[in-house]
Amino acid sequence: MTMKFIDVTFNGGMKIDAILHPAVPPTGADAPTGQDAPQPAPGTPAPASTVIRTDQPVKDGGEGTAPTPFELFLASLATCAGVYAQRFCEARKISTEGLGIRVGCEFAPKGFQVTRMTFVVTPPQGFPDEYRDALVRAVELCTVKKHIMTPPAFEVVLA
Repeated sequence: MTMKFIDVTFNGGMKIDAILHPAVPPTGADAPTGQDAPQPAPGTPAPASTVIRTDQPVKDGGEGTAPTPFELFLASLATCAGVYAQRFCEARKISTEGLGIRVGCEFAPKGFQVTRMTFVVTPPQGFPDEYRDALVRAVELCTVKKHIMTPPAFEVVLA
């Protein structure tokens, strides 16, 4: 089983970053996981990582310099839908000019729970009518959405 690791760093105030490391294939049937995962040999350049910065709004003690983790969650759903829409068009040699997606998020009256997300897809200019339903089905394939529909198991442990 391939593992992907994300390290969280605390950078003062409410600025918290996620460092996404490339996936690490197992080295055997009993490949270690977590902090015991294999590390590159000394002197080996570290694989490229991606840093995602977050912050909180000023009203919540942050500086408002980056999206909140929850905003990134919502944005990941929206952009994932965009990836599927773009790939659908490109696979059929349809221009993506004018392609758009707007996501409406409805919240429960109390608490901070999203109760409904509506993805409004604007087809690109000159989009063939016979592909309209297929484009909707393509957007519904979003991997992020599928993870919400069938969530992974969560575990929190102390090192």
